[in-house]
Amino acid sequence: MTQHGPTTGREWRLVSRPQGMPVPTDFELVEVEVPPPAAGEVLVRNLFLSVDPYMRGRMSEAKSYAAPYELGKVMYGGAVGEVVASTVDTHRVGDLVLHQQAWRDVAAGPAKEFKVVDRLVPPSQYLGALGMPGLTAYAGLLRVAGFQPGETVFVSGAAGAVGSLVGQLVKAHGGTAIGSAGSAEKVAWLTGELGFDAAFDYKAGPVADQLAAAAPDGIDVYFDNVGGEHLEAAIGALKVHGRAAICGMISAYNATTPPAAPRNLMQVVGKRLRIEGLLVWDHHDLEDEFLAEVGPMVADGRIVAQETVVDGLEHAVDAFLGLLVGSNTGKMVVRVEG
Repeated sequence: MTQHGPTTGREWRLVSRPQGMPVPTDFELVEVEVPPPAAGEVLVRNLFLSVDPYMRGRMSEAKSYAAPYELGKVMYGGAVGEVVASTVDTHRVGDLVLHQQAWRDVAAGPAKEFKVVDRLVPPSQYLGALGMPGLTAYAGLLRVAGFQPGETVFVSGAAGAVGSLVGQLVKAHGGTAIGSAGSAEKVAWLTGELGFDAAFDYKAGPVADQLAAAAPDGIDVYFDNVGGEHLEAAIGALKVHGRAAICGMISAYNATTPPAAPRNLMQVVGKRLRIEGLLVWDHHDLEDEFLAEVGPMVADGRIVAQETVVDGLEHAVDAFLGLLVGSNTGKMVVRVEG
């Protein structure tokens, strides 16, 4: 145990609530003092930060499932780092830890808030394939949607952190995976390296038409990361007793007016569809099972854990804004010291 470590750090704060698409002036990077850890605490130098779509919702004052970020205060999110000072035996200097004190280069607090993880995979993977996005994909597909071998699954936003793992899990469990993405390059990646059975560029034509061509016999499961036109198309393509796991609706996150609802919701009745929302923290009881199954697959390459890495804490806002317009393939992470 030691109490040595950095005495200053940098952190990103939200200084104004975005109207529509966030802009750089909504954020401010400031230098702060970092006191030594008190009894029961640790000091951590962050290696990688996570930027995720849900963070856009926390920038608004609107009531939601997560408390909004406070103006003038540091923003929170997933991060992985190394312990540089500790007052407890459970956390030793050099340990790799996963925690929720992102958007800064130095984190401190009670040791119980910092989970020690192994080094079987690169540290950043604990923010992606073996972190919150990975567990989201696993729980959403297997528990919420009740996927069974032999079924056909359509994943929107399939080249993102969650969607790319959903499709690979479908294939690993003996199903057919169909994905949508926002460029020809991403489509080629899905059907090539990731092994999706079919994929299409949603910008190249109506989603419903492209989905019908990719799945002429319909789909059993829809994993939604986009909403809007994608959800409407999926409702039309779902078979009787089909299921939809609604993970996110990124197409509406920066909308200033309510989006039009799918125009075919009456099909939910006739087809007896089940549509269920998905929040990952309802499913943390699956974490050990998820890590036991998916961890070795990531470690040996059976699961491709693609990342888009932005270097430098000072570019964290750039990474977040890029995420909102789909500039990432796989998980978007920020390497703190770039």
